[in-house]
Amino acid sequence: MTKNVDLGEAIKALKNGKKVAREGWNGKGMFLYYVPAASYPAMTEIAKAEWGENALVPYTAYIAQKTVQGEVVPWLASQTDLLSEDWCILD
Repeated sequence: MTKNVDLGEAIKALKNGKKVAREGWNGKGMFLYYVPAASYPAMTEIAKAEWGENALVPYTAYIAQKTVQGEVVPWLASQTDLLSEDWCILD
């Protein structure tokens, strides 16, 4: 594990397939990972209406977070996250 990096270094690690987390996060097992652009099958009526019944819905790359509950959500950085230097690159 590499400790005490800034968000820029953490993002580089994400794009290279690594997991990252903040040392200051108090949720056990939480981490971020990079999801590259791709597509998924249309699953809702809105998606089917917009892209077609059997279409693939395109999405852009994003950063995902594994939560304490073991679920995955899109991650949105706080001001504290952006400026912190306690990011850890996980092995």
